[in-house]
Amino acid sequence: MGIFSAASGADWLIAGLGNPEPKYDGTRHNTGFAALDYLAKSWSCELNRSKWQGLYGIATVGEHRVMLLKPLTYMNLSGQSIAPAAAFYKLPRTHIIVLCDDIAQQPGHIRIRPSGSAGGHNGLKSIISSTGGEDFVRVRIGVGAKPRPDYDLADWVLGKFPAEDAKLLADRLPDVEGACRLIMDGRLSEAQNRYNH
Repeated sequence: MGIFSAASGADWLIAGLGNPEPKYDGTRHNTGFAALDYLAKSWSCELNRSKWQGLYGIATVGEHRVMLLKPLTYMNLSGQSIAPAAAFYKLPRTHIIVLCDDIAQQPGHIRIRPSGSAGGHNGLKSIISSTGGEDFVRVRIGVGAKPRPDYDLADWVLGKFPAEDAKLLADRLPDVEGACRLIMDGRLSEAQNRYNH
């Protein structure tokens, strides 16, 4: 069983990273939001509560009670939503899973890591700063590298997926869901072996 704190009723926090305005829907940088929406639908969880500068819901997944959180702070301040939510639920960083985009991987590729640096990702940088450490799980979902070195990175990550890449992403979302289940069950290495590609 998971560790439940007396006041909380959640033993894991899964956060999807993105930007809140409708104009960012379907952009590379909102891949974390898309993945979280998929989890919420799969786990019959409505993200309809508002607190900690985010939208959230609580899901029951196997033996776990999971808070699904969508920070509404904009990407670069994601930690300002995640850190207080985790503190309220008395969750250690090792019980936080962050879903985010990764320009270092091809569209649809997944890389699961239990810790590490931000790797140039401002959302992860904010979470490390706000929570005080790097030992939270990140599920990085490939969105593809910018087409040429001089292409503006902000324009790239805030651009929308072409249809082919959008399908590659959608096809991998069930694997993100499966990976999160394994991670929460203490089987992170199995999740990496099965889904890191």
